[in-house]
Amino acid sequence: MPTALIADDEPHLVQYLKAQLAQVWPELQIVSTAANGVEAAAAIADLEPDLAFLDIQMPGLTGLEVAQGIEGATRVVFVTAYDQYAVDAFEARAVDYLLKPLKTERLAACVARLREAPATAEGALAETLKRLLPAAAQPARLRYIRAAQGELMHQVPVDEVLFFHADDKYTIVQTATAEHLIRTPIFELAGQLDPEVFWQVHRSTIINLDHLAGTRRDDQSRLFVRVRGQARELPVSRAYVHLFKAM
Repeated sequence: MPTALIADDEPHLVQYLKAQLAQVWPELQIVSTAANGVEAAAAIADLEPDLAFLDIQMPGLTGLEVAQGIEGATRVVFVTAYDQYAVDAFEARAVDYLLKPLKTERLAACVARLREAPATAEGALAETLKRLLPAAAQPARLRYIRAAQGELMHQVPVDEVLFFHADDKYTIVQTATAEHLIRTPIFELAGQLDPEVFWQVHRSTIINLDHLAGTRRDDQSRLFVRVRGQARELPVSRAYVHLFKAM
């Protein structure tokens, strides 16, 4: 049974889309709904639904930013009240779009398209989204992070960070010499860091490749990464294992 997530900051639109999908695709199971981009990103990482219907303009993270962070096989349908997002770029069939107000006929066509299209190849979605996002919308890359160590605040150069790890209400900023804390969630950090240097390897972990010491698989084929100078190994979730295939 195919599964899907719906994310929109307007609850009545979530319920409307859910009801419409029940009509045109009865076997589709809605496994989660989200009211903002951060909730949507977390739910997609947790549940790995087959599909995600994402509003483009949401609090926290936009639908485009959420989709950029997807590393699994989840395919995305954008839902938007605006038509200036280069909709013709979706014709590659990696993703689709729906304009608000939603029309049953257009949704039915989208469903037919999703049923016939193969799952998105690794990286195809990300490449499509790069073309959609204007250069001006790309976030500035972090160079320093203001982080706490006890009662003191420090300016930590990003290139000195070994890894970031979510821990309850905080995110740990681990350097070679100290552990600091920030309140910024992992999903927000991922969009502010250089993706060529910082890889998200788990929903709660981002590592600095410049400090990667190696990888290890246990007897159950689970993958772990080792960071220079740290005895602790960091698990790699199934959605991110493909990143290390070339290593």
